Amino acid sequence: MGKLLYLIVLLLVAGQAVTRCDTTATEGDDPGDPNNPQATTGTLSSPNDPNWARDAVFYQIFPERFRNGDPANDPTWASIEMNERAPESWAITPWTGDWYARADWEKTMGDSFYDSVFHRRYGGDLQGVIDKLDYLKDLGINALYFNPVFYARSLHKYDGSSFHHIDPYFGPDPEGDLALIEGENALDPASWVWTAADNLFLTLLEEAHNRDIRVVIDGVFNHTGRDFFAFKDLRENQQASPYAKWYIVNQWDDPATPEDEFDHEGWWGYKPLPLFADTEDGSDLHAGPKQYVMDATARWMDPDGDGNPADGIDGWRLDVASEVPVAFWADWNAHVRELNPNAYTVTEIWEDAASFVDKGGFSATMNYHGFAVPVKGFLIDGTLAPSAFDALLQDRRTPYAEDMRHQLQNMIDSHDTDRLASMIVNAGVFDEYVAPEWFDYDRGPRVSLRENDRYQVRAPNARERQVQRLVALFQMTYVGAPMVYYGTEAGMWGADDPDDRMPMVWPDLTYDPQTADPLGRPRTPDPVAFDSALFSYYQRVITLRRDHAALRRGTFETVATVDENHTFAFRRTLDAESLVVVLNRGEEAHQLSLPMTSDSAAFEIVFATEEGVSLMADSMAVAVEIPALTGAVLRRQEE
Repeated sequence: MGKLLYLIVLLLVAGQAVTRCDTTATEGDDPGDPNNPQATTGTLSSPNDPNWARDAVFYQIFPERFRNGDPANDPTWASIEMNERAPESWAITPWTGDWYARADWEKTMGDSFYDSVFHRRYGGDLQGVIDKLDYLKDLGINALYFNPVFYARSLHKYDGSSFHHIDPYFGPDPEGDLALIEGENALDPASWVWTAADNLFLTLLEEAHNRDIRVVIDGVFNHTGRDFFAFKDLRENQQASPYAKWYIVNQWDDPATPEDEFDHEGWWGYKPLPLFADTEDGSDLHAGPKQYVMDATARWMDPDGDGNPADGIDGWRLDVASEVPVAFWADWNAHVRELNPNAYTVTEIWEDAASFVDKGGFSATMNYHGFAVPVKGFLIDGTLAPSAFDALLQDRRTPYAEDMRHQLQNMIDSHDTDRLASMIVNAGVFDEYVAPEWFDYDRGPRVSLRENDRYQVRAPNARERQVQRLVALFQMTYVGAPMVYYGTEAGMWGADDPDDRMPMVWPDLTYDPQTADPLGRPRTPDPVAFDSALFSYYQRVITLRRDHAALRRGTFETVATVDENHTFAFRRTLDAESLVVVLNRGEEAHQLSLPMTSDSAAFEIVFATEEGVSLMADSMAVAVEIPALTGAVLRRQEE
C-alpha cells in the first residue's frame, strides 16, 4: 500500500476546514488499462464485483432517439402502440424538426402538444448505434447502457412483447422478423429463432467489443406489454391458457355474457403494463415467468451457447427492481454469474438501495439517492451548503461495501428526469421545494411541463453552461462509475418525459430552431446545433478520469467545506498519486492555501473547468486562486 499524501487545504478567508476519509482503500489493486476490457477481468473482489466496472464511463442510449441508420426499417402506423388513437395520416416525424412544432396529423389528436407526442416515432435503430460507435469511442466511453431493445410497440420499449427478440423495427427486416416470431413456440427455447434484428444486435455487440466498449441492457422483469406472447394467449384462452398463472388476474371473462369482464393488475394500476404474478407466499416470481426470464437471460449472455460469454452482453440494468421479490433476484444473479462471472448487474432504485442490492446479489445501483440528489442540491441549485453536501454524500456512500462504492452508477439525468442543462436553467424558479429532501429532483410539479407552467424550455446561457461543466467535473472525479445521458455532451436540453427524449443532435445534421412553446407562451427562438465546445470539454474531463487511476479506484477524503464561500474540496488517493479536487459553487473567486513540505513545483494544475485558476507559491505554501463557478484538479506526485 502506498503512503497517503495528506494535503490540508486551508482557506485564507474565514471558513471551516475538515478532514474526513473513507477508511478502506483500494490501493494495491491493479487498475489495468481502462481502454482494454480484458485487462480488468481478473479475480473478483466479491462474487458480484466485476473489476472492470470501476474503470467504466457509461453512456446511456435511448434507441428510438439516438440515430436513424436505416430509414427502410422505420416504424409504421400499424406497429405503434394504441394506433387507433392516431389518424392514418400518421407519419415518421422529421429528425431535425422543431421539437414543439406539431404536424397536421398530431393536431387532429387534440389541442395539446402532449396529446400526440407519445405517438411520434423518429426511426432510431441499431444500425444508427453501430454507425456512431466511433463517436462514442472518441468521446471516451467504454460502457453503454441501452434502454430496452426488446420487441415492444411503445417508443420506450418498457412494454415488452418478448424478452428473447430484439424489436424488429430496430433491425433491417421488420416484416420478415415478425413472420419468424409467429412460427416459434415461445415456451420452448430450442425453437427460438434468430431474427435479422437479433443478429444485428449481435453485430453491434461484436463491433462494440472490438472497440473495447462493454454493453449493458435493460431487463424489465416485473411487467410486460399487452402484446407479450403470454398475455395475448391469456386474453384469448382465459383460464385454459398455459399462462393462466403468469399474471395477476382479478376476474375472468364470462363467455355467457356479451360484456368483457376480464380484469388484471397493471404496473402502478396502469393496465397496458400487466404485472407478472409472484408465488403464493409472495417470496419469489411465479415459476413460469421466472423460468422464461432465466432462459432469455442466457440467450443474450451466451448467444451461441458454447460456455464462453465473449459474444454476449456484459450486464443488465434492472427496471423497478425492488418491485420484484428479492429471492428471485438472488437466484437470477447467481444464474448471471454462472454465465459470466464478470457481469455487471445494476438496479433501478431511487431510494437507499444498499440492503436490497446486497440481499439480491447485485453489483450496484443507479445512484440517484447517493449522487444525483445531493448534486442537485449543491451544484445545480446552490441551496445545499458544502458541509451538508459532504455529510449527505458520506451518509449515502458508507452503507455500501468499499468495492461496491466504486461501481455505483453515478448519473445526473436520464430518460426519467429533466435534462441536466434544463435542471440548471430552472434552478431557483420557485422559492420553496415541494420535496425538500429531494431538492425537487424529478418531482413532477417542478420538472414537467404538464404540471408546471413556469418551467422554462429555453437553451442554457453561458453561466448555466459553467455550472454544467462544474457538475461534469464532480461526476468524473467522485467515487463511482459516471454515466452520461445521450446528448448531454452535445448540449441538449429538455424538461421531464417526454421532453428529455428529443432526437439526438448530431454535427452532420442541420436542425430547425426551437420556436414553438408547448404551452403557447411567447418564446425567443433557440438555435439547435451540436455543441462542439461542450463535447470537447466532456472529452477532456473523461480523459482526466481515465488517465488517473486514483479517480477511478482511489480512496476518498474530504479536505475542506466552507459554507460561506460555497466551496468544497476533496482528495482521491491511490498508491503514490494524490489528487485534490476543488469546487467553487460561489459567485465570487476564492483563494485557498496548500501547505508545502518540499519543492512547490511538485504541485500542478492538471485540470480546470474555466480559465483563471492560478497557483502562487512561496517556501511555505501554494495559494490557489479559484474563480467563481469553477472547479480545478491539483496533483502532487510523491517522489
